[in-house]
Amino acid sequence: MDASTHPAKKRAMRIIGLAGWSGSGKTTLITKVIPRLTARGLRVSTLKHAHHGFDLDQPGKDSFFHRAAGATEVIIGSAKRWAILHELREEPEWNLAALLAKVSAVDLVLVEGFKRDRFPKLEIYRAGNGKPLLHPDDPHIVAIASDTPLPEAKVPVIDLNDVAAIVDLLLARAVPVSTLRASV
Repeated sequence: MDASTHPAKKRAMRIIGLAGWSGSGKTTLITKVIPRLTARGLRVSTLKHAHHGFDLDQPGKDSFFHRAAGATEVIIGSAKRWAILHELREEPEWNLAALLAKVSAVDLVLVEGFKRDRFPKLEIYRAGNGKPLLHPDDPHIVAIASDTPLPEAKVPVIDLNDVAAIVDLLLARAVPVSTLRASV
């Protein structure tokens, strides 16, 4: 099926985030959730915020030399994948809406990070992490996936190991990307 006839083109692309402190298990949970979503026939993309510099390129490769020489964008393509490396140089960091505008049409975008942005998020909480909940201070937290009961929570709490319930919640609480762009 080509991209022009895929169901994602007919439905609004939706977004929901997974937020939590470092070490809470966001990435682990995302890797458990994605196969269940794709098994339901959904096309899923992820958008991850990094608080530090990162590099996808390798020193010594031609693409690395192109970027190091000053190219703003380097596009790398092969029979299996393609990527665009965009150097911000002196530009400010892009916000969530600008990054979402670069995402190809899919059914659902799972966002890891951007915990201070205004869009629905599932908080991932581990008591052993020793960090406070984000939930009381973030009105966009729609539920918490936790490894411990949280009777003080004012939003639904789901067992962190109940991946099926988490998938159902993510689908139920995701919102169209267009509503996010309007509110950012």
